[in-house]
Amino acid sequence: MHNKIYLFDSTENHEDLLPLSFTRPISDFRVGIRTIREKWESLLPGSYRYLPVEYLREKFGKTPDPEENVTLIAGSLLPDPYIINEIKSLSSGEALTDGGEPIAFKGRYADFTCQNFTAKPASQQARRIKHVFDIFLKNPEEIHNDFFHITENRNSLPLSDTNRIIGDFEDPDGRQLLFIEEGATVEGATINLKEGPVYIGKDAEIMEGSSVRGPLALCQNAKIRMNSKIYGGCTFGPHCKVGGEIDNSVLFGFSNKAHDGYLGNAAIGEWCNIGAGVNASNLKNDYSKIRIWNYRTHTFMRTDLQFCGPIIGDHTKIGVNCMLNTATVLGVGVNLHGAGFPRPFVPSFSEGSPSGGFSNVLMKKFLQIAERVLDRRDIPLGDSDRRIYEKIYEVASKFKG
Repeated sequence: MHNKIYLFDSTENHEDLLPLSFTRPISDFRVGIRTIREKWESLLPGSYRYLPVEYLREKFGKTPDPEENVTLIAGSLLPDPYIINEIKSLSSGEALTDGGEPIAFKGRYADFTCQNFTAKPASQQARRIKHVFDIFLKNPEEIHNDFFHITENRNSLPLSDTNRIIGDFEDPDGRQLLFIEEGATVEGATINLKEGPVYIGKDAEIMEGSSVRGPLALCQNAKIRMNSKIYGGCTFGPHCKVGGEIDNSVLFGFSNKAHDGYLGNAAIGEWCNIGAGVNASNLKNDYSKIRIWNYRTHTFMRTDLQFCGPIIGDHTKIGVNCMLNTATVLGVGVNLHGAGFPRPFVPSFSEGSPSGGFSNVLMKKFLQIAERVLDRRDIPLGDSDRRIYEKIYEVASKFKG
């Protein structure tokens, strides 16, 4: 294979995965323990680069030279042995397709952009993150996949005897089901391994009184606070703080839901804060199938799901005791507060409450708050970040409901 591997995002994929793709390439989504890019890097050797939509390229990666020979892989594609072998078998000038859509290509970049290639349909349906709800739907399986790859032939730190384990430490194949990385702390917790593995990352912490169920991924420096109730299928990315009751939800990183309140079947970006007592519905009262806002089609799309909680873009804040309807979508930089339920779609850079109405957040104010939030983690807000937010602000009106 060509050594340069680009993880590309089509405009359609990008818009279907808004608001989470507003601020990052799709392959930077965390699903399971690792991001999609990290999965590919560990399973298919090569020199990896992002190829996101145009306005993200200043920060995340430049366009290849038209004459450059490359391997392209869709950033929404989840790797497994089958798809890796399919990609390896491509000849120059061939594109692997799924449902008629190219998901991998090998050859001259100019040939890909003008669709001058031979289509080679995949032999089975590819595993992809095509819609925002795929993140939590596929998360339990991806925790399993990542866990056994990351922990293979490695030794976990011992578990303190202040904890209680439900289930066996090993699966029927003799593989360990609990792994604790260096510097992690787990005291006085109940850990249920019957439904899947539990991964506790470097310097992470599970505080006393918490009950957690696998499959679970607690990434580096993340914390589960005292007396939390964490159900299976959850991923808490680096530096997240969580508490209360959470089920089958993914927090990409640097986001907090640190207090009591319910969150289920959710996908949340970075630098978000969910205040104390916030409760988000994931089931309609009439048990009907759920519809969710889709940015590309500018309408609420069918999901055929009975359970779907909130989808929340980066830098969104939810005040204490707020309530969210089933499948509420909150864009980037939303500041929600006050009583009552907001409508199920709140556009980016909106500030206000259901009772008092919403107004636009000024870009200057948003950047000041974002800079303050990142500074708490000693992370600078770069010029390229500012231009990305300004571009999102510029196009936000296109994606209003």
